[in-house]
Amino acid sequence: MAEKNLQIAILNQARAALDQEDLTQSEKDGLLKLLDILILSLDKYAPPENLAGESRILAEKLVSSQALLTLAAQQADELDALKILSLNLTASLDLPTVLDAVVKEAMRLMDKARIVHIFLYTNNKLEFGASLDSDGQKNRVLSEPRKDGLTETVASKGRMIIVEDMKNHSIYKNAPADWSGSIIGIPLKMGEKVVGVMNLSRHNTGSFSAAELRLLNMLANQAAVAISNASLHKSVSQKAYTDTTTGLANRRALDEHLESEIINARRTNSSFAVMMMDLDGFKSVNDTYGHEVGDQVLRAVFSVVAFGIRSSDFIARYGGDELTLILAKSNLLAAKLVAEKIMENLANFSYKAPDGKAIKLGISGGIAIYPDHGRAGAELLRAADAALYYAKKHNRGKFLTAKPMTGPLNKLNLNTPSSEKNGGS
Repeated sequence: MAEKNLQIAILNQARAALDQEDLTQSEKDGLLKLLDILILSLDKYAPPENLAGESRILAEKLVSSQALLTLAAQQADELDALKILSLNLTASLDLPTVLDAVVKEAMRLMDKARIVHIFLYTNNKLEFGASLDSDGQKNRVLSEPRKDGLTETVASKGRMIIVEDMKNHSIYKNAPADWSGSIIGIPLKMGEKVVGVMNLSRHNTGSFSAAELRLLNMLANQAAVAISNASLHKSVSQKAYTDTTTGLANRRALDEHLESEIINARRTNSSFAVMMMDLDGFKSVNDTYGHEVGDQVLRAVFSVVAFGIRSSDFIARYGGDELTLILAKSNLLAAKLVAEKIMENLANFSYKAPDGKAIKLGISGGIAIYPDHGRAGAELLRAADAALYYAKKHNRGKFLTAKPMTGPLNKLNLNTPSSEKNGGS
């Protein structure tokens, strides 16, 4: 009982001494917990006659060396944070997922953080990447980077900027009146190359502590690597799904998108259209001017064909001078209207050849509708391609519609829909 009272007395004495030190409550509690463990160890192993003296000496030394212990605890916390950062930021190569992980870690590491923003920096241009605020709201853009503002300055200079009070800093002299508190802008760098900027703001004014700056710098370094890896992965993936000549999606991308469209149509019990198109007269361009001019003409004509399609639609180069257009949630009438618009746009377009002559091309096409002409991607492509082949051979410059499965083919005639029943004209 006497020994227990002695322990309590020593701990009270240590608590009084710690109250005189400039420590947070969590730091004080941690030191007292450590002292309690050490006294219990002394109680077990030290001779009874030395227990009181050794315990008091231990308490005095622990209090006097609190700065060292606090630093050690901070470093241990930072190592734990670094481990968590490494795991979270390398768990994915998907860029949006990586950016969400970075802002989440920033909010976790910083007490009293209000909001964190990340802007990507490519070719001297800033683009919004991700954000997270203290209420958990994600990817809300408060404002675009201002000329000579914090984000732009950090990106162009490649150095950290700390603003202790936004109300009294030159960078924010023309900022909205309700902007207040403190903010830090940190460049995300790979070597000397800036790949992004991370801004973290707080409601309170004042500086950031050395420990906070170390954590933020660790996060920035890890984030820069993760963003660079994810961006590289995105670039490689895009190339794998992009036609190098025209910049449109390629056949591989088409096949995958078509399967995705079928799954969505089944789920929503909706239809969609597949349009196969082939340029009329393109072979003579290559024969007359060569493949370099031919590629230029392809790019120009394909951009005309793609003009005005919805963001939900999908266009790809099928091969050669053939295009495939997938119209999401569309029926036959909608596909016919799109076909008519494509023919109209192309009829009004010409390309100036190197010899000054105007190159004009026509277009033929075939239309297949899910699920009328097929329930699988290959079936729909075959149906649309068969309609295209028939158009090229018998009705060049027209779009034909495939009948269900192996039914007859009908020529597009917007003015006389009844021709669908009569086999076309």
